[in-house]
Amino acid sequence: MSKIRDYLKEKEKQKGAGERFESLIFRHRMSAFFGILSIILIIVVVVIVFYIQWRNHIFTYYDTLSVIERDYVNGTEDIRLGNAILTYSRDGAHCTDMRGNVLWNQTFEIQDILIDVCQNVAIIAAYNGRDVYVVSDSAILGSFTTNMPIRRVATSSGGYVAIVLADTSVTHYNIYTYEGKIVYEGSATMTGSGEPMVLSMSPDGKLWQISFVYLDAGVLKTNISFYNLGDVGADKTDFRVSNWTYSDILMPCVEFMNDQVSFAVGDGRLVIYGGDQIPVEMVQLFYSEEVQSVFYNEDYIGLVFFADSENALYKMNVYNTSGNQVGTYYFNVEYTDIFFKDNYFVVYNDKECVVMTLDAIEKFNGTFDKSVRRMLPLNGPQKYLIVTNESMETIQLK
Repeated sequence: MSKIRDYLKEKEKQKGAGERFESLIFRHRMSAFFGILSIILIIVVVVIVFYIQWRNHIFTYYDTLSVIERDYVNGTEDIRLGNAILTYSRDGAHCTDMRGNVLWNQTFEIQDILIDVCQNVAIIAAYNGRDVYVVSDSAILGSFTTNMPIRRVATSSGGYVAIVLADTSVTHYNIYTYEGKIVYEGSATMTGSGEPMVLSMSPDGKLWQISFVYLDAGVLKTNISFYNLGDVGADKTDFRVSNWTYSDILMPCVEFMNDQVSFAVGDGRLVIYGGDQIPVEMVQLFYSEEVQSVFYNEDYIGLVFFADSENALYKMNVYNTSGNQVGTYYFNVEYTDIFFKDNYFVVYNDKECVVMTLDAIEKFNGTFDKSVRRMLPLNGPQKYLIVTNESMETIQLK
């Protein structure tokens, strides 16, 4: 009997020791868990603090990180083309990478240049002429001659360009490959569907959008029509998949933001359309002021107006692809260009520059050391490429 009691006591001791051991393991694990949690919380707090400091930091000057000399020819213009600089004039065009290397060169004689850019592809043509050149940021993609005078051009990065051609009584709007093969032919008259004012193509080249103007019983109207080059459009008359008519209004600006979203701007109205096959009207936005300029990227549309404030020359209403107004921003710069990048935008001319976040925080307001022809974003809101007559310079805001 005593052996049984001794056994039971020993078993009870072992059980107690096991429970104490498990308790120690549990406390150790909880201690490790809370230790790791504390480290994570500290890291999160540090990140938040640094973000708030960066968000509220105001840059007051810039450093020049690199300088690449360039030769300026009087009468040339510079624009961004993908990750390169396209320089063109009446005598020709060439493309330069960010390191100053000439990627290609094309000579021509064009008195009145038409140009349109989509991502890394551009079309260059002669207004009222017949010569067309299609180029990218790495190569010359094609050139061809039309059989009628050119009035409007648009390009995609997906293999197609659109051109409006003038005849004596009929206006034609054709789609070509980069090499000049016709893949679609359309026509319009002022007494019929109207006169094509402007046109735009989606980046992939599947959709294109035309703004027609016409008179209906003495009333000026605009018709916004969409065409689909794919199978969906092939089942429709003239590949036209949708259209909307607006009375007493001109819509002289139509653009695709991406393959699914486009917009039209007219007198007192911004209309946003959506759909990658059959675009539909998503929203109409109204305003009473006169639009001075329109700027956009794949995410935002900016409409610039004269400001009704004593402290600013201009204001810009910014909308996202859903038509929601992101904000209204005021600035005093007599701008030559405005561009969006991520969650901020840049307003500049040859001497001044303002960088502002979409939260309306002015990150930089300063002047350039040299006369700037073009300013391009690099990585983040601090690095930019500025193009002058003599150089291409990489700068970083400080």
